[in-house]
Amino acid sequence: MVLAGLGTLGAALLGHVMVGVFFGIGLGLGLINAVLVRRSVTKITAKEHPLKSAMALNSAARLMVLSVIGLAIAFVFRPQGLGVVFGMALFQMLLVFSTTLPVARKLRSGAATQGRDGAEGDAS
Repeated sequence: MVLAGLGTLGAALLGHVMVGVFFGIGLGLGLINAVLVRRSVTKITAKEHPLKSAMALNSAARLMVLSVIGLAIAFVFRPQGLGVVFGMALFQMLLVFSTTLPVARKLRSGAATQGRDGAEGDAS
């Protein structure tokens, strides 16, 4: 919400308030995608034998529907509607960074701990 508000404010200051509104809509579509991903992963992994193909099909269908919605908005309300595409793209980038950074930190701390343990083991 804050990012959408800042985007709309910034666009309004540049004289393109509707680009900011569509940017916020794109962020909302990205959030919907993230919620649907979480729901589908929970549902699929709760099964006794989860299938990768079920997850892949679910992801493809979800991304296709949301992409068509975003592109339709961008086309119908062009050029301001392109803000939707930018909002969706920014949300996905933020989502990827917010999930990969903790994993990278954990891997580094594990490697550093392993390196120290290995060094101590060599000394004894």
